[in-house]
Amino acid sequence: MTFKALVATRENEALSTKVTDFHDADLMPGDVTVRVDYSTVNYKDAGALSGRIDVIKQFPLVPGIDLAGTVEASSYPGIAVGDKVVANSWGLSQTHHGGYAQKARLSGDWLVKIPEPFSTKDAMAIGTAGYTAMLCVLALEHGGITPDRGDIIVTGANGGVGSIAIALLSDLGYRVVASTGRLEEADYLRELGAAEVIDRRTLSEPGKPIAGERWAGAVDSVGSHTLANVLAQTRYRGVVTACGLAQGLDLPATVLPFILRNVTLAGIDSVNAPQEVRIEAWSRLARDLDLNKLARTTTVVGLADVPDIARRVLEGKIQGRTVIDVNA
Repeated sequence: MTFKALVATRENEALSTKVTDFHDADLMPGDVTVRVDYSTVNYKDAGALSGRIDVIKQFPLVPGIDLAGTVEASSYPGIAVGDKVVANSWGLSQTHHGGYAQKARLSGDWLVKIPEPFSTKDAMAIGTAGYTAMLCVLALEHGGITPDRGDIIVTGANGGVGSIAIALLSDLGYRVVASTGRLEEADYLRELGAAEVIDRRTLSEPGKPIAGERWAGAVDSVGSHTLANVLAQTRYRGVVTACGLAQGLDLPATVLPFILRNVTLAGIDSVNAPQEVRIEAWSRLARDLDLNKLARTTTVVGLADVPDIARRVLEGKIQGRTVIDVNA
C-alpha cells in the first residue's frame, strides 16, 4: 500500500522537499506502526526544512519532529491497536522518518498515550512547543516559583512555546508579562492571559550585566541578548527557563545575576527527556491547559503547505500553533 509523505532530499548541499507516494516498505524499523492524523511545524522543523539548523542527519528523510495518530500495529507492551498516541522529538526528523506522512513506524519507547480530554488534533496543537512550555512550567514550580512570588515574563510570546506558556501560567494564577515584536497582536496575547505586553526591543539589545528586579521567573525561547537581559532583571532567587534560540545561540551575560541574586538558569530539553517526565508533562497539560485557549492559538493546513509555513515561522510571521492535517 502507498501513502503520502513529504520527503526531504539534499543534492549539492541544497535541501528540497516534495510530497510523494511512500510505501510500507519505505518505513524504518520499529515495534509500533501509527496511522498518522496530524503533525505540526515547530521552530526546529522550520530550521530543519530550511537547512538553517543541522537537524536532518540522513537523506532522503521524512521530516517532522511531532506526530499524533492511531496505532495500527504493535508488538510493544502496553501499547495496543486502536490506542491514540503522540510522539515528540526523539530521533524523528533526525535519523528516523518523522511526522510529515500518513503513516509512521517507530519505537514504542517514543510514544505517550494521549490523555483525556485531548484528541489527536489537540495533541498536535500542543506539539513539542506546548509540551516544552509545560516542561518550563514544571521547572518554575520545581524552583519554588509560586504566583505570589511575582511576575513571569514570557519571551517570543506570539510563538508556539510562548502562546501555550501564557495560557498555562495565567490559568495557574501567575501574572504574565508577554514580550513580543508584534505589538499589533497584543489583543491575542491578552486573550490567552497576558496581563501586560511589552516590546521585545526593550530586551533584545545589549544591556547592563545587572539591572532593576522585575520578574520572579521567565520562559525564554529567544536566547542571546534577550536571555541575558531577562537574567539581569530577574528578582532574588528567581528561576529562568531557557528552551530556544530564536535570536541566537550565544549568551552575552555575566555571572552577576547568579552570585548577587541567586538566580537559577534552568535548561529545558524536550528531545531526550525521560519517559516519566513526558508522561508528567502530558498529564499536567491535560489538567491545566484550557482547550478554548488552545483552539484560539491553532490554525490547520495541509501537508503541501508545510514548506511555506516553515518559511513564515523563521520570518516570525506565524501566530501560535500550526497543525498539519497529513490527510488533507
